Amino acid sequence: MKKNINDFNFFEKKVLLRLDLNVPIKDGVIESTKRIDEAIPTLKALIHKNARVVVVSHLGKPDGKVVESLSLKPVFDYIKEKLPTKVYFSNEIANDKMNEEVENLKNGEVLILENIRYFKEEETCDEEFSKRLAKPFDIFILDAFGTAHRKHASTYGVSKYLESGIGMLVEKELGYLDDIFETSKHPIVAVLGGAKVKDKLKVIDNLLDKVDVLIIGGGMAFTFIKAMKGEVGKSIVDDDQLEYCYLMIKKAINNKVQLLLPIDSICAESIDSEIVKYYNFTKMDKNFMGLDIGHKTIKLFKKQIKKAKTIIINGPMGVFEKDKFSVGTKEILKAIVNNKKAIKVAGGGDTIHAIEKYNLEYGFSHLSTGGGASLKLLEGNGLVAINQIKNKGEN
Repeated sequence: MKKNINDFNFFEKKVLLRLDLNVPIKDGVIESTKRIDEAIPTLKALIHKNARVVVVSHLGKPDGKVVESLSLKPVFDYIKEKLPTKVYFSNEIANDKMNEEVENLKNGEVLILENIRYFKEEETCDEEFSKRLAKPFDIFILDAFGTAHRKHASTYGVSKYLESGIGMLVEKELGYLDDIFETSKHPIVAVLGGAKVKDKLKVIDNLLDKVDVLIIGGGMAFTFIKAMKGEVGKSIVDDDQLEYCYLMIKKAINNKVQLLLPIDSICAESIDSEIVKYYNFTKMDKNFMGLDIGHKTIKLFKKQIKKAKTIIINGPMGVFEKDKFSVGTKEILKAIVNNKKAIKVAGGGDTIHAIEKYNLEYGFSHLSTGGGASLKLLEGNGLVAINQIKNKGEN
């Protein structure tokens, strides 16, 4: 287990706290506060422990330039109302003025820094920048699960120079996602969706060593179907991954994992087409593309979901943003929620978006705050920024 906030004496210590405050903001108004709300418990715990807390985070992709619409000031205004202490804001980062502001903080006070990605050195994990950023601090706490797979200055670089640990959110995420295969009951069913196979190459490979059933839907299923000589029309296909898919099908057979693919599809000539048709995969029209799983596939997938004791889902079953192609995603999510006996974990931005769209949050054991990070963790090699933090008992 990694060192966490219970392993340090924070009294009068200057703490650099990396959070993931990358929330959607439109015209200066925060559209979803979920990620900020998830960070509040760690902030309150450090305040209670009399730390001097300096928060660093990113927002969007300013590419090393100051972009006013990507300022963290709206986030600062929101956090200020949520904390029982003085909260300050600063544009000064990794320089003498920042060091002075950090020194002036009193115990239990919080300073929030401006968007760290205004500096190009952040994403290149520049060593000198990392050193300057770490300079005034005693302890580094990583609680930005959503960026823990990034080798950036504020997630990875600073931990070389400071005593480091993980925050409460990262600890919770790891508790569900990192240990799920060792601690969960069988049968374990993984449901993968989304557009492309190449985004989930290592995930599929790793899951076939861990799960009892692997369900593949969404656009990525068509590459598997084509690898088995199925007719996929104009559906999205990663032609470079056909051999990989064939090998994964063989691996599933060898590992006695039930690999389920769609057997029918809701199709159209394009996403915006008014004409929608239903096809079995052996008979798909060459001018049509699959945009959602069909009712036979929904029934097939539900049968395995109903038996599961552990369910992991990452990715939608179709283009759920369009109502006419949303039934598959909605029905599979409802089937997962209706399995009352299973541990149910969801990850991936599109997945969480769909769960929130259909108001199904209540039915999941855990909704991951990190899309790319949760996917990376399912590859089986941990996350680069967390891997660098020492385990409990290590000096």
